[in-house]
Amino acid sequence: MRVKRYLVNALPEAVSQIRTDLGNDAVILETKEVKVGGFLGMFRKKKMEVIAAVETGAVKQQDPPQRHVQPEVSAMVEQILQTAKRSGAATATLEPLPMQQARPNVTSAYQDQKQPVAATSETRPLSAVEQPEKPQHEMESPQSRFRMDKEQFIINEIRDLREYMVKLTRESQSQKRLSESINALKDRLSLQELDPVWSERLIEALTEAEKEEGTAFSYDETWRRAAIQLQEWMQPYCLSGIREDATVLHFVGPTGVGKTTTIAKLAAEYKIKHGRKVGFITSDTYRIAAVDQLRTYANILNVPLEVVFSPMDLPKAYQSLSDQELILMDTAGRNFRSELHVSEVNSLLQTFEPSETILVVSLTGKTADMVAIADRFKKFGVSKILFTKLDETSAYGAIFNLVMNMELNPTYLASGQNVPDDISRFDCHAYVTLLLGEPAHE
Repeated sequence: MRVKRYLVNALPEAVSQIRTDLGNDAVILETKEVKVGGFLGMFRKKKMEVIAAVETGAVKQQDPPQRHVQPEVSAMVEQILQTAKRSGAATATLEPLPMQQARPNVTSAYQDQKQPVAATSETRPLSAVEQPEKPQHEMESPQSRFRMDKEQFIINEIRDLREYMVKLTRESQSQKRLSESINALKDRLSLQELDPVWSERLIEALTEAEKEEGTAFSYDETWRRAAIQLQEWMQPYCLSGIREDATVLHFVGPTGVGKTTTIAKLAAEYKIKHGRKVGFITSDTYRIAAVDQLRTYANILNVPLEVVFSPMDLPKAYQSLSDQELILMDTAGRNFRSELHVSEVNSLLQTFEPSETILVVSLTGKTADMVAIADRFKKFGVSKILFTKLDETSAYGAIFNLVMNMELNPTYLASGQNVPDDISRFDCHAYVTLLLGEPAHE
């Protein structure tokens, strides 16, 4: 057996040295705080004494092959290690251990180094030193707890950074394994802000197809197969549009997404193209001139308009529009990340007529915000969604992300201010073509 003593500022520093000198099979026999140096017993510095041992026959593990890491990652590692050293030196202020806590096991180990050390409560594998057991009085010390928290934080930071480095290496290796056309498709999906989970699933499916056929696909073939797969995933959600028998359509969504203009476009489509009698209801009395905006559209299209201020006004509004075949209701745009505002709007959506509630979101917004809003309304049974401002963005992955991750049914795509032209029913094939774009040049 080989036994070695280390005198360090903090435990993490000893762990690094033990792994270098004795290997990963080493065990820590004892840790103890000691005072060294000084003059005439004064001005002595506190250090951590660590006793470690390893079986003589144990083979020191070879270091794993070095991976090429980007310079910025190496800089981050160096910064964390420097922080660890400074933190260890700054926080090593524990109370000295009682004299009776000597190390009998270590003494016997020195006397007979050929005897294997039994795995007792005082011998721990090196891999377990991240959370060393402390004496009871040390655990009760605020300084001890502070130092342990500090060390654990640094260890966690290093672990996270190591995982990040491994991820970078795997991505680099994966990039090299992909064919040229699939690499180009992956870049396209990234630019479109498609959810990485779905992007990886698609890339894996195409890579497996290439392996089975024993050839690399051309750009056209890669794009064709990707389009087929994306449509296959989306198709179940594209089959359910607005119900034909619905007589009331509620439109909900945050401020500024274009609900009022969208309602005017749909009213013009139903009235002019389908010849249906249409009426308007608006509860958007919070926004200045919101009622006037919808009234202007109502005058242009020659359709009746009712304004409601509370749920109690709804029966009267429905009674006034009883001779209309379809009623489109505009609601106020509020902060729908708030559960209170969502429930407030939901109280206006109650009706005894066949109805649909459609969530309106803008493609210029953040996907995370759209997901949060959709999640609020799903609790109240809202499953239809309409996307606006298609013409104001070049990234269309948010549509796929919301449909697939939130299981929402897309109904329409709006792409401008022209009434009634700039709106169309959602078509899965047309959307996937827009998402993928033209195949990259070979």
